[in-house]
Amino acid sequence: MAYDPGALRAALAAAVGDDPELVAELRAAFLDSAVRTVDVLSGSRSDGNWLMAARRLQSLAASFGAVELMDLAAEAADGAPGDPVVQRRIRTAIAAFDG
Repeated sequence: MAYDPGALRAALAAAVGDDPELVAELRAAFLDSAVRTVDVLSGSRSDGNWLMAARRLQSLAASFGAVELMDLAAEAADGAPGDPVVQRRIRTAIAAFDG
């Protein structure tokens, strides 16, 4: 699966127009929230906490037009809690936006 950081830039530009400082601020907020949420996901000790974190990440990704990340979060929510493979794929997707 290919990750398209350009989609995030396009979604932010569409939301706030041609204000590079605001785009950068929103992008940083998105990345911070995504990283914190995946940390919660990784630290989940119960199925309910795993599902809540996965759904929160899915919603965050949807809000910013990050479709691939949204799909990975849905995969986490539908899969086995604690799945290290999906966690690694999610972290890889988030890192692609940070590049």
